[in-house]
Amino acid sequence: MSEEILINVAPTETRVALVDNGMLQEVYIERTQRKGFVGNIYKGKVVRVLPGMQAAFVDIGLERAGFIHAADIAPLDEEGMEERNSEVADIRAIVREGQSLVVQVTKDPIGTKGARLTTHLSVSARYLVYMPYTRHVGISTRIEDEDERERLRNLVSDAVASLGEGYDGGFIVRTVAEGACDDELKQDIPFLHKLWGDLEETIKSAPTPSVIYEDLPLFMRTLRDLAKPHLEKIRIDSREAYVKMVQFAEQYSPEIRALIEHYPGERPLFDLYGVEDEIQKALNKKVQLKSGGYLIIEQTEAMTTVDVNTGAFVGHRNLEETIFKTNLEAATAIARQLRLRNLGGIIILDFIDMREPEHQRQVLRTLEKMMERDHAKTSITGVSELGLVEMTRKRTRESLGQVMCEPCPVCDGRGTLKSAETVCYEIFREILREARAYDNEKFLVLASQMVIDRLLDEESANVADLEEFIDRTIQFQVESIYSQEQYDIILV
Repeated sequence: MSEEILINVAPTETRVALVDNGMLQEVYIERTQRKGFVGNIYKGKVVRVLPGMQAAFVDIGLERAGFIHAADIAPLDEEGMEERNSEVADIRAIVREGQSLVVQVTKDPIGTKGARLTTHLSVSARYLVYMPYTRHVGISTRIEDEDERERLRNLVSDAVASLGEGYDGGFIVRTVAEGACDDELKQDIPFLHKLWGDLEETIKSAPTPSVIYEDLPLFMRTLRDLAKPHLEKIRIDSREAYVKMVQFAEQYSPEIRALIEHYPGERPLFDLYGVEDEIQKALNKKVQLKSGGYLIIEQTEAMTTVDVNTGAFVGHRNLEETIFKTNLEAATAIARQLRLRNLGGIIILDFIDMREPEHQRQVLRTLEKMMERDHAKTSITGVSELGLVEMTRKRTRESLGQVMCEPCPVCDGRGTLKSAETVCYEIFREILREARAYDNEKFLVLASQMVIDRLLDEESANVADLEEFIDRTIQFQVESIYSQEQYDIILV
């Protein structure tokens, strides 16, 4: 496996591409005018309490108020630590309107929804996540080796105990810490304690609403979250950002310092690796498979659906074998597309129906194996009675399509337009309504070129019958700025 990280820095946006064996696997985009908020800590004000939903809206200074559920509000005990109760308290007993609340963003605003918030605060370093209001030491679920999990848990617990009473709080050991030595882990603990101490002082004097803590910029988060020693290289095309990354690596991750390279070439870095073309393809609904089959990926607000088709692939032996091979290839492609497009929430996969239970198991195993590389948490069910595979993928930020695109103003996001024939018949009905209501001499129809052409050609006989029926003249005029669905009828 040959993994590389490519970073393109421009004044307007920063883009990070994770490339594995020459294939683009993930893309992260952070725009100067619209940065992500996940990980940011705010001092906000409760503006509305919703008892029926066990939730509240909190003004944190963003365009839309954030949303917090009662389960995400942790009551503190006498020592200032979170009380971990299984029962969720009534939201009215926890917060009230006008109250100040320190919260952290766990999910970016997506569509019409505000940011998702929590009071379970945490700050991150290279190997550890510090939780100031708990004494729990947890290990990333992605570290599966039990001996390694036990080693890391004991190492962190012993390190905290050796520092004395002033070092309260709990930690989560991140996936990247697997195999890390004692010194590497230990140096994160004082850094995180000092960082939280500074934030506590800021919280006391900060106005409401205001930002208390902002996460690192994207190119720095890449070093912290994505960079691993087995990477082949990290290439960045900005000299200024390169210097900052080197300084960060020397201080926190010396083992990856040698991987960072500055790319000074004339040809854009993303063009050199074919990343731009792959990003454009990732915005299309149709994904072509090498065998000739294809996927259709439809993203809606409620869920994402993926349909698998054999397309031009006819196979060599029999139908069942053809379907099996297409589904196997599709399972690998789906795992890559979910990461690349950053699709989250509920995902329904409609593989081609397979009669053989063993074929179903192999396709499912292939999908699960490929999803193991995903940084986002996923959960996959078996094949349902309808032949569908249901899965979820944790959604913390907008998908690639939501970041780069907006709903079409012509079709309002439907993806289809009314046909010229449909619009012509709507015009006929509207003229009939107007003729009954008003006593005018003639009608002037303003519409797009396609609609007018049809009215004067295929629908000319119907137009003549309508003129005779209402006993008035109908004239037509092309409006070049009108979309196919737009028209106006003017009384003359």
